[in-house]
Order: sequence, then structure tokens, then C-alpha cells
Amino acid sequence: MTARFRNRVDAGRILARALAAYGGTPDLLVLALPRGGVPVAFEVARTLRAPLDVFVVRKLGMPGHEEYAIGAIASGGVMVVNDEAVQAFGITQAELDAVASEERLELERRERSYRGGRPPPDVRGKTVILVDDGLATGSTMRAAVAALRLEGVRRLVVAVPTGAPETCDEIGALVDDLICAITPEPFQAVGLWYEDFGQTTDEEVRDLLAAS
Repeated sequence: MTARFRNRVDAGRILARALAAYGGTPDLLVLALPRGGVPVAFEVARTLRAPLDVFVVRKLGMPGHEEYAIGAIASGGVMVVNDEAVQAFGITQAELDAVASEERLELERRERSYRGGRPPPDVRGKTVILVDDGLATGSTMRAAVAALRLEGVRRLVVAVPTGAPETCDEIGALVDDLICAITPEPFQAVGLWYEDFGQTTDEEVRDLLAAS
């Protein structure tokens, strides 16, 4: 069995070593998917001596079964939808719009909460390392990748401590570089590969952004 990470800090330090080649890259920016990706990304940004910010993404849950992702929305108004799931479960456009509207409000609340009055980072022409604590279905990461492509990043790297092998392959085809530190199989869930996978709070996110 693949060894587990102690916690997100431990995972971030291990991931940072795998990203060592990016140290010293001009115009490098580390973006974290909050909340769980922030403690991981903090260690990456500190090791690479790069600025850290958040890129907010919200999962779109299926009505009545919110844990099942049918898509995601990201900063900048980008929405990615799993058309096969929408058709298979007979989800109407009105239902999809209602879910997206609710999640957009939460996305905007989090952006205000995490940044205060600071504007979103300018990613145009930069090398961006996009970090989360793991990749399961990849729906939120796909939305983030699509949004950052529209914003004109020069080079886009996705980095996670652990991910499902098939999802890492799919995301890898969308970006310039992909680092999945471990890809255990069977994967089942991100939290299985951490000894401590406690929830990251909004306060922790703000504290880490301030410390960076």
C-alpha cells in the first residue's frame, strides 16, 4: 500500500520537492484551490519563493444529490458542465441555472472573504502552478484550467499530492505540465491518502495568504 501523507503541510513539502525545477522561473505564481489546496500550496510557494493567491472554484452538485458533481464554476464566470450526467439524470436548464446561481454567490463570498479589497491576481503571460490537495473526479480542476486559459497564462502547471490515475491523465492532457506525487490504485477518495484530512477553515486560508 502506498504511504499516506501525514497532513496537508507534509503533502505540500513533498509536492514542493517534485516542483523544484520551477524555482527561479520568471513571473511564477502559485494559485491554490481553496480551501484544502491552500495549506498545500503555501508550502509550494514558500519553497519556490513565489507569490501565493487563491483561485476560487465551486462544484455544481446534482439537485437532490449535491455530493455528485455535474460541473463546476470558477473565478471569471467560467462554467464547465458534465453534459453526459446532465442528460442521463434529466436535469433541466432551469435546475442547472439555479444550482449555478447559488454557487456563484458562495464563490463571490469566498473571494471577498479571502482577499478583502485586493483584486484577483493578473495571470496574463505568467507561469502558473495550480495546486489542490488531490484530484478525484477533477471537475473543479477542469473549471479552473478552462478559466485560466481564457485569462492568458503563458504556462499552466497542475500539481497535487495525490490523484486518481485516470483523472491525472485527463487533466494532464489539458495543461503544459502535471505533477501528481502519488497515483494509488484503487484510489477511492482523496482523504484516504492523508492521516489527517481535517477541514481547512476560512480563517486558516486568510492566515496563510497573509503569511505568504
